Amino acid sequence: MKIDTNDILNSILESLDHVDYIRPEEIPNIDLYMDQVTTFMDEHFSSTKRYSEDKILTKTMINNYTKNNLLPPSVKKKYSREHMLLLILIYYFKNILSIKDIETVLEPLREKYFATDSTLQLSDIYREVCEMEKSRIEPMKASVKEAYGKAQSSFENVPDGEEKDELQLFTFLCSLSFDVYLKKMMIEKIIDELASKDKKE
Repeated sequence: MKIDTNDILNSILESLDHVDYIRPEEIPNIDLYMDQVTTFMDEHFSSTKRYSEDKILTKTMINNYTKNNLLPPSVKKKYSREHMLLLILIYYFKNILSIKDIETVLEPLREKYFATDSTLQLSDIYREVCEMEKSRIEPMKASVKEAYGKAQSSFENVPDGEEKDELQLFTFLCSLSFDVYLKKMMIEKIIDELASKDKKE
């Protein structure tokens, strides 16, 4: 069966067009009980599920995040908007980082901007970061198209047909994976530097 790699590319690019973030004003301005927290996250992140049975956030996850110092404890079993912002960040990070690494990354936010009277609010930091990420969608699409174009020009000596399609798709996958691998390596290097700095202090 012939693989329509062009359809795959268009599907990827279309999915990038729909990437967005939860704005702070979308988060209820009242503290939420755990069931309300999980419901909110399910409603806002349902489109990011790979499989329908995937869990966005569960009570066990929240308790585990608190136990591992990623998330400050609830106050009278309720979670504030700041809790919600951290949970959203944890949701993104957990796909590529370990619990320990996420703790290291989020520690400055918890220490300096969670439930403090700092002029700079956690919501300000979250919004600034998310807006910057949104601005990177178009360059990301250009990078994906470039990787696809190079993959399509690979294996020139293989006759046109299913075998060539499969090899070119594999090349495209490898190109995207290598990009992720390199970025993950850089992220881990930065986190190790942060952890080392904290130990010295």
